[in-house]
Amino acid sequence: MLGYLLKRLLIAIPTLLAISAVIFFILALAPSNPLGDLATNPAITPEVRENIMRSLGLDQPIPIRYLKWTVALFSGNLGYSFTSRLPVAELIAQRLPVTLWVIGVAYLLSVTLALPLGMVAALRHNTWIDRAITTLAFMGFSTPPFFSGLVLIIVLSVRLGWLPFIYDNQLVVSDAATLGRWLKQSIMPIATLVLFQTAVLLRFVRAAMLEEIPQNYVKTARAKGLGRWRIVTLHMLRNALIPVVTLVALDIPTIFTGALVTEQVFRVPGIGALLIESIYRSDTPVVMGIAFIYAVLVVAFNLVADLLYGIIDPRVRYGH
Repeated sequence: MLGYLLKRLLIAIPTLLAISAVIFFILALAPSNPLGDLATNPAITPEVRENIMRSLGLDQPIPIRYLKWTVALFSGNLGYSFTSRLPVAELIAQRLPVTLWVIGVAYLLSVTLALPLGMVAALRHNTWIDRAITTLAFMGFSTPPFFSGLVLIIVLSVRLGWLPFIYDNQLVVSDAATLGRWLKQSIMPIATLVLFQTAVLLRFVRAAMLEEIPQNYVKTARAKGLGRWRIVTLHMLRNALIPVVTLVALDIPTIFTGALVTEQVFRVPGIGALLIESIYRSDTPVVMGIAFIYAVLVVAFNLVADLLYGIIDPRVRYGH
């Protein structure tokens, strides 16, 4: 396994370098002005604009800027924001707790709901239970988060007045009352994400379990007199989890990089909202930092998924 890990790491490094080049050159060549309003302000002289460009390092050729950015990137420095002049890593760290709370809890609930519901739907194939679960999953999958979020806001906030529709990031939890307010403001964004993500995972779990039901090893286990619960949990589920693990591994990076639409709908000040704000302001260092972090997480969790295959299914063997 050690040799396999080394091989994957040797592949991951040039992959990340290629991704960093694509991210940098696309954003560097984009038709936007990092000076923002200063570029069109007649009170700003060309000399001042030149000094600002020089201070931001934008007066140098793009290849030189890319080399400097890459060296800084792999040393842990994501650069500085054009608009706030704060380190990009600091800006991301400020938003990360909110993103981890809202999206992390939503994803955990989605996995917790999707696994048993998908299993039940597969085991009760072509019954009313399967049809009911499949219908709910189809509705959740077909409803975009921005629409379901707006429906929740209209019903639970505007009509009934039960929940706040704007996330208050300034709220400090100091007692039971503020804790209740903090939990209440998280319900709708979490519910919006759970509705969609549960439907996606549930369909994968159901499909994977249906593929395992007619397999010969299931028939053999039944012939040996093994209990149904043991066959499902110890045999079928382990094999069915392999495609599900792949999907989860690709989805986990979104827990760290935010849900763009949901954060905008509920004004959740997470990393997704930071990315949208940075794109709007042409703050390319922040956009590049978030995009590269996402790429690193995708590569890392793909490696984790490969390692989990060997744990879930002992038949998986790693080459040396």
